[in-house]
Amino acid sequence: MVKVAVVRYPGSNCDLDALEVLQKVVKTKTDLVWHKELQQDNYDAYVLPGGFSYGDYLRAGAIAATSPSLKTIQKAAEAGKPVLGICNGFQILVEAGILPGAVLRNTGLRFVCKWTRLRVETTRTPFTHTTEKGQILNIPIAHNEGRYHLDDDELNTLERDQQIVLRYVDNNNEPSPNANPNGSINNIAGICNQDGNVMGLMPHPERASIPILTPNNRPEGRLLFDSMMNSLASPKENVR
Repeated sequence: MVKVAVVRYPGSNCDLDALEVLQKVVKTKTDLVWHKELQQDNYDAYVLPGGFSYGDYLRAGAIAATSPSLKTIQKAAEAGKPVLGICNGFQILVEAGILPGAVLRNTGLRFVCKWTRLRVETTRTPFTHTTEKGQILNIPIAHNEGRYHLDDDELNTLERDQQIVLRYVDNNNEPSPNANPNGSINNIAGICNQDGNVMGLMPHPERASIPILTPNNRPEGRLLFDSMMNSLASPKENVR
């Protein structure tokens, strides 16, 4: 049986949301695991949820990134297992060096909570391989530090290796400045590692996975979780 771990850190506050979606909506065996107890790679996939781990002291995700749990997650990532970092989870993966770049304070210097339109840029990840390139997903954001940044050489590498997974887009499905809620470089909303099995994104798919909570009763965030489970059931189909 496939088992997923939702890893809880001090200050995580979207852990129960992710747990409920995986357990009750996606209907997969999922454990809520305190980060200090994650000492062995005993799961098939890992989700690092949103929140404010350690109160975002120093930098968002910086202290959580020193947790020994990240060694276990790094080992799982190297073994090719899916690892999904949502919002603060994305920040933790970046601070731990598992994903490239940095996540900085929003350009408006204010917390932003709103629905966003996201364009799927690649389907080579376990989280998007059942979607279509160019598909639009409506998923909300809620963050104060969501401005993804990296230098030009690293950006060119992400583009070349298809590591940009999601972009913020407008009603014309284009990554315009008006569609960018936080100043993220090139409207990037989510990226993956070179192998594609580790993904970080600022939007919250767990908040867009139940019809009654979504615009037009379309739970498009659930597609990322369903795709992950599909990849675990049929790993040979999840290729670049």
